[in-house]
Amino acid sequence: MDGTVERLVAHVRECRPDLIVTHDAHGSSGRPDHIHTHRVTLLAAHAAGVPGAFPEAGPSWQPTAPYLSAHPESAGSGLASLVSGVGKRLHTVPDEMVTAAVDVRPRLDLKWAAIRAHRSETARARSLPALLSGLSAQDREEILGTEYFIRHDLASTHPSVRELSA
Repeated sequence: MDGTVERLVAHVRECRPDLIVTHDAHGSSGRPDHIHTHRVTLLAAHAAGVPGAFPEAGPSWQPTAPYLSAHPESAGSGLASLVSGVGKRLHTVPDEMVTAAVDVRPRLDLKWAAIRAHRSETARARSLPALLSGLSAQDREEILGTEYFIRHDLASTHPSVRELSA
């Protein structure tokens, strides 16, 4: 995993983003590749700001924060019903964990095109893209129209070192 983290650290240091978006700890869907993406992205976001970590990846750069995509409990009912119909479960988080919501309806056509571009997913009848394809445009908009995120702070807000006792 170090090679993957190092490549992402190099990319972060080159692009110098303020924010990084990735999956939440559940991988947003429970998929192992999404969970792995979450882990690698958080490791790289932390390491990118440490000057001694991966020095060959360029000068350190600390993004302000990663934002983890998530499904709040209160907004997940439509999606939960959709996936439960094929024996799957939606991973949700308590509403109070969500720190940002983005209305993506003005760009929903682009989001939907990106989802449909995953041909291997749309070909599988039980996949989320295939399930969403069976919905009306209005129902799809209700499910996909807002993105929710959890801000994950990288650095402590405490300015001083604290002694911990055993």
